[in-house]
Amino acid sequence: MTHRGHNGITRLLLLLFTAALLHPVAAQSPAAGHPNFEGTWNSATATPLERPARLNDKQFFTPEEAADWERQAARRNQDLKPGETAPRNFASYNNLFYEYGTKLEKSLRTSIITDPPDGKIPPLTPAAAEQKKARLERLNHPRSSRDLGLQDQCVVFPTAAAPMRPYIYNSNYQIIGTAHELMITAEMIHDTRVIHLDRTSHLSPSIRLWLGDSIGRWEGNTLVVDTANFNDGNGYFGDAGGMFGSDRNLHVIERFTLADPNTILYQFEVDDPTAFVRTWKGEFTMARSSERIFEYACTEGNYALTDLLNGVRTSEGQDIAPKR
Repeated sequence: MTHRGHNGITRLLLLLFTAALLHPVAAQSPAAGHPNFEGTWNSATATPLERPARLNDKQFFTPEEAADWERQAARRNQDLKPGETAPRNFASYNNLFYEYGTKLEKSLRTSIITDPPDGKIPPLTPAAAEQKKARLERLNHPRSSRDLGLQDQCVVFPTAAAPMRPYIYNSNYQIIGTAHELMITAEMIHDTRVIHLDRTSHLSPSIRLWLGDSIGRWEGNTLVVDTANFNDGNGYFGDAGGMFGSDRNLHVIERFTLADPNTILYQFEVDDPTAFVRTWKGEFTMARSSERIFEYACTEGNYALTDLLNGVRTSEGQDIAPKR
């Protein structure tokens, strides 16, 4: 082969490689004839998880009440002006980071929880309540990293596990589908949950996962996801970030429905008989976003955990400064 011919082939290969980068092959949809959920979705909402006590048994806002609620939410979400005093003694980020949501759900529900009718997460069982009490004591007076919250350890965050709940920021998900799996990447803490569409039974009960074992099936245009095999580890009771409490017996049924091209209706049912006195349900919508999700580098930026442990060891009279 001549030198000129070799250069020609090299240029052709470079052109093909560049074309592949610019025009990647589209991912195969989850199943022929079913909705394709691929894309980036945001779950931020002004609708509270639980119904505020002052609303009593009111399940839906009137349009006028909804407009007033959204105005109040907008005011609460504003940063303090110079000279203003915070209404509470604690503050963290400013509103550049927060993502509370500015609109109620289109249904005008007064809570994400739909059952029980009072819009509240049911009480814990007596045994679970004792576990939560002990857990909170360790969280408030940690002696080691294992006493800290799962999110502080960068192990898992509740927005990634079923049921997925909106949070005060980073309430974004990226969904990618194939013929055999649906993968949901949560912005917080960049965990990816794999929903298996080619299995009808769960893994062995001896296998426990932080995000559980998820299997999916289609009921018409709704993807029904069954998740079990959760790992209760050293937490889930009392952890910050919306951990409502659960254990290894947690069983969640989720329903994903494409209400329109830019809206997913997300419904869930929680059953954990050793944690709650009854099952509970909820629903909210996710809006399609044109934005990209960037890595939430939890471990790399987790200085608080190291500083806390340094402080504990120092208080114990141990010098743990690294040797140089």
